[in-house]
Amino acid sequence: MPSLIASVFSPRIGLRDLAGLCRRLGTALSSGIDVRRVWQREAADARSPILRRHLQAISDAVARGETVSDAMRPVGEYFPALVHAMVDVGEHTGHTAEIFRHLAEHYEEQLRLRRSFMASITGPMIQLGMALAIIGLLILVMGALSSAGRGNIDILGLGLVGESGFVVYCLTLVTIAAGGVFLYQAMRRGLAWTEPVQKFLLRLPAVGSPIKTISLAQMAWAMQLTMDSGMELLRAMKLSIASTRNAFYTQHTDRIVSSLRSGNEIHEALEATGAFPHEFLSTIEVGERSGRLPEAMKNLSAMYHDQAQLALRTLTTLAGYSVWAAVALMIVLAIVRMMMQTFVPYINLINDLSKP
Repeated sequence: MPSLIASVFSPRIGLRDLAGLCRRLGTALSSGIDVRRVWQREAADARSPILRRHLQAISDAVARGETVSDAMRPVGEYFPALVHAMVDVGEHTGHTAEIFRHLAEHYEEQLRLRRSFMASITGPMIQLGMALAIIGLLILVMGALSSAGRGNIDILGLGLVGESGFVVYCLTLVTIAAGGVFLYQAMRRGLAWTEPVQKFLLRLPAVGSPIKTISLAQMAWAMQLTMDSGMELLRAMKLSIASTRNAFYTQHTDRIVSSLRSGNEIHEALEATGAFPHEFLSTIEVGERSGRLPEAMKNLSAMYHDQAQLALRTLTTLAGYSVWAAVALMIVLAIVRMMMQTFVPYINLINDLSKP
């Protein structure tokens, strides 16, 4: 259990910090500033203690004469695998500054998507919070009425009344929230045991398609980034597929790599899985035929960026409707319970009086 928790909550650099770091490194290195001075300044300016410690370790290693890719290796998964691979390619090709600028654009795009999603989901989350607060208030009020001699009133039918019921209710919400955060973090990090959950979500009507679109947008951006850098094809494909963080696509990684090793083209290897849409495959095929695959992936990533925005709006709309449906169901159940508790005693009395 401790190892599982550590794998889910081990420190990782935040998306905002990563995008800013890559942008500053790209700008400084392209300006001709010495790489040792650049990393020393980043370590000194870091606000987070964990980030400062890792950047200081990289700065010390670079000062000793190590390459940046070698200096970053001991920090492990604190930086994404894509960053490690791209920095290694940049140092071997002599385009480290350009690589950091491309990485900055990549993570800034992810950051924009996340901000868009958070802005859209704020309304439904406020509604959900208000609904949960109303339920808690009703539990307390029903407890006060019960203690005033009006009987055990449980209009919600949850078996929770009064202060003790309110405590149980709050603990239940905290447990569900903690479990949700744990599962979300595990899915973000692509842990194998979350695959059944991901596949279940993808099978849900009106939910699976937007999730696939967002994953394909991430893959298109990663393919543009890795292939434009001159990275070896198999390595680029592995990183690009992994960037989806979606079991629906990552489960085909070995099959795709094996097909590419056999001499098949990229669109053929992807098409054989049956997991990728026609427009995605046709754009890759055109890029391969024309010898301008990175350019084709750039256009594809732009197209999927727009589709990802629409997909996020779809998901947030569904979330809003789900919250309203839950609130409406709660109100209906409460009314039904009140009616049952009001009229059932009279019905029973009439039945008793009608007996001989």
